Amino acid sequence: MKFFVDGADIPEIKALSAMGIVDGVTTNPSIIAKTGRQFQEVIAEICAITSGPVSAEVAALDSKTMILEGRHLAKIANNVCIKVPLTEEGLKACYALRQENIMVNVTLCFSAVQALMAAKAGATFISPFVGRLDDVGHDGIQLVEEICQIYANYPELTTEVLAASVRHPLHVKQIAEIGAHVVTAPASVLRALVNHPLTDKGIETFSKDWARTGQSIL
Repeated sequence: MKFFVDGADIPEIKALSAMGIVDGVTTNPSIIAKTGRQFQEVIAEICAITSGPVSAEVAALDSKTMILEGRHLAKIANNVCIKVPLTEEGLKACYALRQENIMVNVTLCFSAVQALMAAKAGATFISPFVGRLDDVGHDGIQLVEEICQIYANYPELTTEVLAASVRHPLHVKQIAEIGAHVVTAPASVLRALVNHPLTDKGIETFSKDWARTGQSIL
């Protein structure tokens, strides 16, 4: 499974990349706004850190302008992936951009049939929002499972399932068990996947025992 960082914190993306776990990055207007920086400048800097897809979202709501914005953003770097909303206009933009071989991430997916429509439009990625569904009393993990099953029924569909709105390590585990292609999560969640109190305790014990030997490896 691929891991994408959901965020625009440059130092965090660099630190996670140094562990070899970053396969791409997802952003959205809210995430970019928190940086206080120019949108295209941030996207360019992230694209220079990772060779994987970097999602940059359009601001327009009509397909004509979405296409123009998508083409403009795609010029930033070869690994820019244009993010469009799952609407009729968004799917029109997705189809047009994919005809030009531009990667597209269709976002704000909340049903399996929406995901099927995005795949038919040629989306590179579909982003079902797990946490936001959980917030309103629905099962976000079940949605990811349904999409994976539908896509598996039709091998000609090449869209990858990019599980988004991930809130905690359990979400990541469940998504991996289902077999989604990608999970995107905040840096804090990705770091939590590495940490465990028993690991910390073991390191503490080994370090004390080694110190008592008075030896040095180097």
